[in-house]
Amino acid sequence: MEHFVLRHTFCAQAYFLNVHQEILCNDSQQSPVYRIRRIMYLICRLMYSILMVLYCVRLTSQGEGHDEIDFEFLGNSSGEPYTVHTNVYAQGKGDKEQQFHLWFDPTAAFHTYSIVWNPQRIIFSVDNIPIRVFNNHEAIGTPFPKSQPMRIHSSLWNADDWATQGGRVKTDWSKAPFVASYRNFNINGCIPGSSSGSCGSRSTDSFSTQAWETQELDARGRNRLRWVQQKHMIYNYCSDFQRFPQGVPAECKRSRF
Repeated sequence: MEHFVLRHTFCAQAYFLNVHQEILCNDSQQSPVYRIRRIMYLICRLMYSILMVLYCVRLTSQGEGHDEIDFEFLGNSSGEPYTVHTNVYAQGKGDKEQQFHLWFDPTAAFHTYSIVWNPQRIIFSVDNIPIRVFNNHEAIGTPFPKSQPMRIHSSLWNADDWATQGGRVKTDWSKAPFVASYRNFNINGCIPGSSSGSCGSRSTDSFSTQAWETQELDARGRNRLRWVQQKHMIYNYCSDFQRFPQGVPAECKRSRF
């Protein structure tokens, strides 16, 4: 984890407990606490094992027209399922949210969360079970993040203005400090070259092959994705006709695989 640095703006009490943990401040400041990987990647496969509270892992580029891949974990009211929030930004445009209730308590034990990002698709997985695939549909006019290098950001942040029951349930700061622990960080990525959209070299923290660069779901993966989306999906922008009264985005009419 030596390639990561800590960034927080207002929260003076935020710090790393050790190489595997980070802690949120004890006050109600709105600013997030980030752990940022210095190295930028053009495409990559990222895996994390997390024991969490309200937490976010994202790949993001810089600038107004940035690209971003979000894997966020939202707080809950006592006894309710935890929610995974996913989103994809390309050229500064997001609005691609899908949300899922986890089928386990993510605060009770470590679980593995992964993002495969290659030129053809983005695959979000939990414990090697795919929960979402976002395909490259540039051919029908849907922007896809593939030319802007991105860094990995992991953060704890206060999102009680929207994350829990639409902002109706607020953070109980008497329960602070809030700690998220992680281990088994692995990434295999393409480090950008001198020309736009090209690989200069590859970073290999753990994975020995480049199969992820063309990875897609096999029959078992497609069946698992169906199970997750039928049983555990709670929001899909492609089904939000009130939000898109003129018609859902074009990629929604294509295969989810």
